[in-house]
Amino acid sequence: MFTKILIANRGEIACRVIATARKMGIKTVAVYSDADKEARHVKLADEAVHIGAAPSRESYLLADKIIAACKQTGAQAVHPGYGFLSENEAFAKRCEDEGIAFIGPKAHSIAAMGDKIASKKLANEAKVNTIPGYNDAISGPEQAVEIAKGIGYPVMIKASAGGGGKGLRVAFNDKEAFEGFASCQNEARNSFGDDRIFIEKFVQEPRHIEIQVLGDSHGNVIYLNERECSIQRRHQKVIEEAPSPFISDATRKAMGEQAVQLAKAVKYQSAGTVEFVVGKDQDFYFLEMNTRLQVEHPVTECITGLDLVELMIRVAAGEKLPLTQADVKRDGWAIECRINAEDPFRNFLPSTGRLVRFQPPEESMFQSDTSKKLGVRVDTGVYEGGEIPMYYDSMIAKLIVHGTDRNDAIAKMRAALNGFVIRGISSNIPFQAALLAHPKFVTGDFNTGFIAENYGKGFHAEDVPHSDPLFLVALAAFMNRRYRARASGISG
Repeated sequence: MFTKILIANRGEIACRVIATARKMGIKTVAVYSDADKEARHVKLADEAVHIGAAPSRESYLLADKIIAACKQTGAQAVHPGYGFLSENEAFAKRCEDEGIAFIGPKAHSIAAMGDKIASKKLANEAKVNTIPGYNDAISGPEQAVEIAKGIGYPVMIKASAGGGGKGLRVAFNDKEAFEGFASCQNEARNSFGDDRIFIEKFVQEPRHIEIQVLGDSHGNVIYLNERECSIQRRHQKVIEEAPSPFISDATRKAMGEQAVQLAKAVKYQSAGTVEFVVGKDQDFYFLEMNTRLQVEHPVTECITGLDLVELMIRVAAGEKLPLTQADVKRDGWAIECRINAEDPFRNFLPSTGRLVRFQPPEESMFQSDTSKKLGVRVDTGVYEGGEIPMYYDSMIAKLIVHGTDRNDAIAKMRAALNGFVIRGISSNIPFQAALLAHPKFVTGDFNTGFIAENYGKGFHAEDVPHSDPLFLVALAAFMNRRYRARASGISG
C-alpha cells in the first residue's frame, strides 16, 4: 500500500480524498495555485506544494508541475479527482512512465472512452445498446442533413470531443440540422480544437441514468447500481439520487450488466461511470463513459456502504476488489444537491467573494466513514471567512442525505437546505428548495427537460414554496407593527 499520495486537484474533491487517505494511514500532498494559498485542502493535507498562478492552465493543468511535486515530496501515487487532468490520457501515461501510480484507469482505457465516436464503436462491439446514428465524422452540413433524414427527426448533433453541453444541438427539421451542424462545428473547434461532429437519434422524454462500475487489475468488474441524474440545468447536473425512481429491477440489471461488458472490453481498472440515456418506455442507450470519480459518487456510497475513494486507492495499489456482484447492497435512498455560488434570481449569475457566514446543517454521516447512514453529509472545500475565487467552478459544497425511502430522503434534504446558512455571496439554495418541493419531482415524474420546462422564464421569489405560508403573513404583520411603533416613538 502507498505511504504517500498527491492529490492533483483542489476544493471539495481534494478534501474528500484526503479524508479517506487519513483513514487509511496514508500521508497526503496538496497542490495549490496563487488563488488557493489559504484553501481548505491545503490546510488539511500533510504537505502542500505551490504549482503556479491562479488560472488553471497555469497551475492545475500543468502535468510537469504535478510530476515535479510528486518527485519533490516522494509521493508514490496521484489521485486526480475530477476535472482538470482526471481524464487526460497523456497525464495518466506520463505518471506510469515516471513510476508514479495513477489512481484511476490505465491510459489505454481513458483513450478508448475519451473519444465519443470511438467509444460508441467500442460499445457496439461489446454488445451495448447504442443510439441509432452515424458514428463517423461528417464532412459538411449537406451530408448532415441527409444523415439526419435517414435516421429520422429529431436528431442530436454532437461534437466528438464535446462535454458540459458545448458542441451540442437538437434538430427537428432539415434547416435546423444544416444550421446546427455549422454552429456545433465552430463551437467544437473553438472549445476543444477538434471539429469532428456526429449525429444520433434524439430520445424523447429522456432520463439521464448512470451506472457506477468498479474494476481491478485482476479482471474483476462489478456494477454498484445506478444514479438518477436527470435534473439538469443547461446540461449540468443539479440534483442526483440513488436509486432512480423510474427504472425497474429488470432494467437496472440489464443496464448494469451492459456497463460491466463495456468496462471489461477496455480492461477497466478503478471507479468509472457508464452513462445511459433512457427513454419513456425504459429503452436505454449508451451515452458515454466517464473514466474518473464522479461528483455525485456520495449517493452511491450511501446506498452501498462502500468508500469509493478507498477502493480506487486499493485497486491502484494492485489489490483485488474485496467484494463480488452478489455482495453489492442497495440500502435506502440518497439524494445530493450541488450548492453553487450563483444567484438563481439573476439568471444564475456567478457569485464570488468572501464567505462571511458558512454554517452547513449538522453532519451525522461522513466522507470516509460509510458505516454511518440515514443522516446528513456535507462535502466541501470552503470555510467561513474563506474566499470563493473567480477562476474555478462555482461549487461551494455537496449536500447529501440518506433516508429509509425516497420520501424520507426528500424530507431530510428539505430540512437540511432550510438549515444551511450562507452569507456574503449568493447561492442556489432557494432554487434547490423549490425543486425538492415541486410536485413532479416529489412523484418522480421528470426527465432532463424538467428545469427548462418549469423554469424556462427564469427563477423568481414566488417560485420558492414555504411549508407554512400563514406564518410568513403573521411575521410580515409583526414586523410592520414593530416598524410603525418604532417610527412613532422616534417622531414623538
